[in-house]
Amino acid sequence: MIPTVIDYGDPGNYLAARLPVLTLAAGSVAALTGAVDRYDSAHGRDPRSWRLDPERIAASFASDRLLRVSGAPVSGFAELSGFFAASDGWVRTHANYPHHRTRLLAALDLSDDAGRDAMAARIGRLTAADVEDRAAAAQAIAVRVRTAAEWAASAQGVAAGSGDLVSTVVHAESSRPRTRHRSHRVPGSGPLAGVKVLDLTRVIAGPVATRTLALLGADVLRIDPPSIPEIVVLHLDTGQGKRTALLDVRSADGRLVWGSLFAEADVVVTGYRPGALDGLLDDAPGHLVRGRVCAWGGSGPWARRRGFDSVVQAASGIATIEGGDTPGALPAQALDHATGYLLAAGIVDAVAAGHVDGRGRSVDVSLARTGAWLLTADGRSEDPPPPAMPGPRCLTAHGDLVTARPALAEFDDYPFPARPWGGDAPSWPGLSPSL
Repeated sequence: MIPTVIDYGDPGNYLAARLPVLTLAAGSVAALTGAVDRYDSAHGRDPRSWRLDPERIAASFASDRLLRVSGAPVSGFAELSGFFAASDGWVRTHANYPHHRTRLLAALDLSDDAGRDAMAARIGRLTAADVEDRAAAAQAIAVRVRTAAEWAASAQGVAAGSGDLVSTVVHAESSRPRTRHRSHRVPGSGPLAGVKVLDLTRVIAGPVATRTLALLGADVLRIDPPSIPEIVVLHLDTGQGKRTALLDVRSADGRLVWGSLFAEADVVVTGYRPGALDGLLDDAPGHLVRGRVCAWGGSGPWARRRGFDSVVQAASGIATIEGGDTPGALPAQALDHATGYLLAAGIVDAVAAGHVDGRGRSVDVSLARTGAWLLTADGRSEDPPPPAMPGPRCLTAHGDLVTARPALAEFDDYPFPARPWGGDAPSWPGLSPSL
């Protein structure tokens, strides 16, 4: 789905790395613009004129590094997230959420108040494989840093690298009356005006996909459980253009509200592990498009494990390629962002197809599959220059908040800045949340 030839002008040194990160970034954005053109065509509209601006794309992909709150940068990783030396190699941990931190410390037999030094000492006495196994058993997040060859030879590496970059499955005929996609065109409000999107995603890839749908005019409502607060800076960076509500779908009242939202939705986007939301999406409307993003893919021994961009980089060999004496990382959370744009593109194509045949579709992507594409792509650099930092023209300010402008250069900004997390009603406009 990523174009093999991309004309994006002078790339400069944006997203410079040993691996062709800018090619991945620009290609994923180009995949999105192609999908929008097909969507417009399905609605009898002429294709748009798109311009791939490498500086704008790089700014969007590195948005967490450009984010400023009251003039100050924010840290993308918590104290216990990062690379640690084991007795025979390296591991990468992820403990940004409090519950992930608690599980990781328990897996390592450390107290709840243990800091980075204590964890480093503990990991240094264990093998990398032992740390990885302990974390998996405790539903924590830590992986052994591998070479690309080691990953490719593993069962999960084989599974993650197989199949389409964006997998789309057409749903069988529904038992419900078939309903054509109900979007309507609202002049000046974007190609996806009238499309209702339920967003059940967190962190970066899924929120980037739904933020992109909002940029294109969709009505995006993010739903979160009240028991797991979001990391504020993540929401500020990827929550633009969406409404955001809290809903306990395990309660009887919450389930009724969810049912009313679900019945009216055109698209549901999920970012949890395969199987984690079983039961919640049963009895879907026949026209529904379901977008799904996960870390490791839908098959293989790691399919149900938790994971994030930095962890996938470490396990798949990217960190080894980008490092030296110690593991390194890409100049942005590129797997997250590229996967988000690819998911948005697949959803736009699925909604366009549903406009014609009235049938829903499932669109699946994973960080590890995107990583596999990057690892096999042409255009590596043995001695890349330092990545160039995008300039101020790629930034926008809203009060004391400075964020990156959209990757699509045709849009000056998102429809509105991130709203207070969980501050909206769980309802579609014009409908009561207590239906």
